[in-house]
Amino acid sequence: MSNSSRYPVVMLVDDNELDNFINKKLIENENFASEVIVQISAQSALDELKKRASGSTALPNIIFLDIMMPHMDGFGFLEEFGKLDEKIRNSCRVIMLSTSESFKDLNKANQNKYVSKFLNKPLNKAVLEAINV
Repeated sequence: MSNSSRYPVVMLVDDNELDNFINKKLIENENFASEVIVQISAQSALDELKKRASGSTALPNIIFLDIMMPHMDGFGFLEEFGKLDEKIRNSCRVIMLSTSESFKDLNKANQNKYVSKFLNKPLNKAVLEAINV
């Protein structure tokens, strides 16, 4: 892969800071994105999206979203994401990234119109290379 990144901006939304650290390093090392935004809660991610949409900072092309988080889980995020400005919804592709092996979670994610893909943790080079959203 060349030095140019595949995507300008991606966002990681996960309460697990170790997962965020590892995934951020992988994304940077594989030139998957030029900028990686890390948010440790669904609410802070929503706030960041609103802030970026109202300013001149680029919105993320991809949001890697965990399911199991305190206060507001990934599905709660998706519900609120659906209420955001069309500019945000059209700019961002959501990829659920989770340790959940629940068929119910997979089904729920696949039925959500904002979810482009459901991936099991951990991210790795092959998974990143296969992403095309």
